[in-house]
Amino acid sequence: MTVNMHEAKTTLSKLVELAQKGEEIIIAKAGKAVAVLKPYRERPTRRRPGRLKGKPLDMSRFDEADESIEKLFTKESM
Repeated sequence: MTVNMHEAKTTLSKLVELAQKGEEIIIAKAGKAVAVLKPYRERPTRRRPGRLKGKPLDMSRFDEADESIEKLFTKESM
């Protein structure tokens, strides 16, 4: 959808609602596109490889079995 600058000023709330629903609105000035109003999408945080390098790992409970998972694989649960 394309709207002119004046219309965008007077109907901004309505245009924002449309953008929230996923529509992309192009705002034009003197017939030329100058801006785009589109829905905001949260970007996932970027992973930083190596950020735990040099920090000790707690391996004290590594070999402990989880009872809820263990029950899924024993004959008593079947």
